[in-house]
Amino acid sequence: MVHITNVTGIESPELSIYNEQSEVQLYRINEPEPGIFIAESPKVIERALGAGYEPISLLLEDRQMKGEATGLLEKMDELSFDVPVYVADDAILTSITGFHLTRGVLCAMKRRVLPSVGEVCEGAKRVAVLENVTNPTNAGAIVRSAAALGIDAILFSHGCTDPLYRRAIRVSMGNIFLLPWTFLPEEGSIELIKSLGFSTVAMALRDDSRSVDDREIVSKDKLAIYLGAEGDGLLQETIDACDFCVKIPMSHEVDSLNVAAASAVAFWAMGMH
Repeated sequence: MVHITNVTGIESPELSIYNEQSEVQLYRINEPEPGIFIAESPKVIERALGAGYEPISLLLEDRQMKGEATGLLEKMDELSFDVPVYVADDAILTSITGFHLTRGVLCAMKRRVLPSVGEVCEGAKRVAVLENVTNPTNAGAIVRSAAALGIDAILFSHGCTDPLYRRAIRVSMGNIFLLPWTFLPEEGSIELIKSLGFSTVAMALRDDSRSVDDREIVSKDKLAIYLGAEGDGLLQETIDACDFCVKIPMSHEVDSLNVAAASAVAFWAMGMH
């Protein structure tokens, strides 16, 4: 059962979880137990609920009480979540987020213990591996492409942004909740992935790189596709350790694509479709 409370000011103690603590603080709030993240928009929150994440509270713009949030509240009741729902006007939500929320709904949710790499990769044929992708927008866009284009799971290096940061979730359209994912160990990750039966493919601009749709590579039963940070790309030691190196053929003397755009091309070319 949900419990609705109207709040009239940003200083209301009920809003402290949304207003006073940074995402890094929320990430670490329950250490050593998993922390908290904030999801926004009814569709994204419903996907998180469907993936088994537990809500702590909801913050709604007052107009949403008769809008898209009605279905979300019904979903909460169906799942027997006993959570407080705080209702505020648009000005309060805007002051919290820094911008107008088109679908004014925020939900604080409990993080879960991350699965092992082996659990994430069980049964997977195509895995995306992100190395040091620190930009939440790029990470979210890659996740969205992965979900749409035949990728079964996603692995993040410890140098990556947190895929449950609000912006990353928002850009992914909540697709992070549709795919299994986890963080890689800091040492020996390529060896671990290879031990699980994957051929490893580095996306890198080298003279000897093959085309992204190379038949020998695409025909492999299990592929782990490595993508590096915008600008810097993959670490040289990662490129050297991978079984194959591929690039997207370019025209008009364009040398590269944004990593998020490149990921979509790579997933389509090497995905199971």
